[in-house]
Amino acid sequence: MRVDTTGSKKGQSIIELILAIGLASVFLPALLMGLVSSREGYAQQNQRLDATHLLREAEEAVRVVRENSWSQIANNGTYHPVISGNTWSLASNAESVSGFTRSIVISDVYRDASGSISSSGNIDPSTKKTVVTVSWSGPILSSVSSTAYLTRHLKNAAFIDTSEVNFNAGTLTNAAVTTTNGGEVVLGAGGYGNWCKPNLSIAAIDLPKSGIANALMAIEGKAFAGTGDNAAGVSFANISITDTNPPQASAVGTFDGYKTNSVFGESSYAYLGTDNNAREIVIIDLTQIVGGKYEEIGYFNAPGNGNGNSVFVLGNIGFMTDGNKLYTFDLSSKSGSRSQLGVTTLAGEGEKVFVVGNYAYVAIDSTSTQLQIVEVSPDGKVLTVVGQASVNGGDGKDVYVNSSATRAYLVTSASAAQREFFIVDVSTKSGSRPTIGSFEASGMNPKGVTLVTGNKAITVGTGGEEYQVIDLNNETIPSRCGGLNIDSGVNGMSSVSETDGDAYSYIITGDVSSEFNMIEGGPGGQYAMSGTYESATYAYPSTSSPQQISLNRFIANIAKPAGTDIKLQLATADPVSGSCSGAAFTYVGPDGTGSTYYTPGNDTAISAAFPISTTGSLKNPSSCIRYKVSLSTTDRNATPVFYDMTVNYSQ
Repeated sequence: MRVDTTGSKKGQSIIELILAIGLASVFLPALLMGLVSSREGYAQQNQRLDATHLLREAEEAVRVVRENSWSQIANNGTYHPVISGNTWSLASNAESVSGFTRSIVISDVYRDASGSISSSGNIDPSTKKTVVTVSWSGPILSSVSSTAYLTRHLKNAAFIDTSEVNFNAGTLTNAAVTTTNGGEVVLGAGGYGNWCKPNLSIAAIDLPKSGIANALMAIEGKAFAGTGDNAAGVSFANISITDTNPPQASAVGTFDGYKTNSVFGESSYAYLGTDNNAREIVIIDLTQIVGGKYEEIGYFNAPGNGNGNSVFVLGNIGFMTDGNKLYTFDLSSKSGSRSQLGVTTLAGEGEKVFVVGNYAYVAIDSTSTQLQIVEVSPDGKVLTVVGQASVNGGDGKDVYVNSSATRAYLVTSASAAQREFFIVDVSTKSGSRPTIGSFEASGMNPKGVTLVTGNKAITVGTGGEEYQVIDLNNETIPSRCGGLNIDSGVNGMSSVSETDGDAYSYIITGDVSSEFNMIEGGPGGQYAMSGTYESATYAYPSTSSPQQISLNRFIANIAKPAGTDIKLQLATADPVSGSCSGAAFTYVGPDGTGSTYYTPGNDTAISAAFPISTTGSLKNPSSCIRYKVSLSTTDRNATPVFYDMTVNYSQ
């Protein structure tokens, strides 16, 4: 049987045609779009490559500018790179380059308390954020950008102190430069003396008189001597003492007219206790001298016909013992007759008065009550006896009270059966005050007592060993630790601890040709207890033409033996009239105040980063820089050592 397939073939062809048209309608647009996109993508790729080239060029320009001059990077704003001579510089605003827009945006960088970059905190003036952007509009609106953080680190340099020449350019206070390791700073001598090993090696001087020197008081740089225990000769000598080691003394002026019983001195005035019944206290102005002579400018006349046995001055109030009376008188002015403020009756003749705060302590010439404590009102008008001490000794001769007014050191006249030196507890003022400890002077008849450094006391007098040093480390059993035989006797004594660490006792003796003697004291050992070194001023390129620099870090190499300490502070300042020479420096520690210090991380170094701040005492960046080292020791035979200092900075 024969089948006709013509019709089915025709139908199949129509279906195939329809399918072909359908497929073409699907793929042809995609193909055409691909061809178009391929062409546009190629153009966009070329644009991006050109933009990236411009971006890299700008990045390199910024780095070159930073290396040449940080000042162009330091200012915030929008810029674009330009060729200037044979290098790059920055010009304001964005620029158009061959259809591209290029910009460099410079902005501040903040750091948190740990120094990390953050969105807030302190501005770091030595770091800047730069954002370089290149944008274009066709065939598609696009851009490329990069972010960088730039610092001044590319030009690092350092100030270094390490030699004898470096350190000698600074300022040394109780410190010294040695060359054991090529140049280092150590504590200065500060007094080699040892209270327990006194000697008379320092030259004595002859006081201008023909009478007997019997009273002495000293302050730093001066001593005041009463030179008239009888009516012959001058009454007073003002002695100048140099701040050298050893010191030198010389009489710079005298006063005459009265027999002198006691003396008290200040920087500008001297007060003499005399035997003149109309002028028991005479006031001398030490700033007025004619032909080597001083003149009387004021006086105090106590009621009756007495003598000024002892005198003491505290502020505007004068104190005087006269027989069994303690007087106070007005010193708000020094000239003319000074008015009486108050008076009280004592248990016996007042041999010596010593005042601390609102209390006067009086050594009494009595074998039953040797010390009395008198409360004094602030205006000096009311005197009230509140306490006393009866020691197992002779009559009271002299008293010295420590600065905290907790101990009174009392000496009494010589006794074959009793002791002569007593420590009295005066931490409480009222009532009968107890004796803590006592010491036998072994034949000396005491005339004076003083307290010195190192927990020692000195008593002087006539007979026996006339100069005795007493160790007070065990108050209940004071013991002798040194002394001198001065056959002519010691009539007066005073002691001074100088600000540079030197310590001396001054005595006046019965030797008619060398009455005034100086004895070096101290706890013994080689070094001062404390000292400082202040560096010279540093600036780039010089102190006379300083530029602002960024301070990065410092390191100081040190040695810190046991019992010693070393620490430092930093200071920066702005130039004055374009120079660091007149700049004012304030030294501060890590918290920006003068009460803190940079301290060793170990026994060999002190190091830290300079803080970043545009305000306060330590500005960074800055133009003028210094540092200050503080050295101290509790062992006079040991010293910390400051070997060198390196300050790293960036231009």
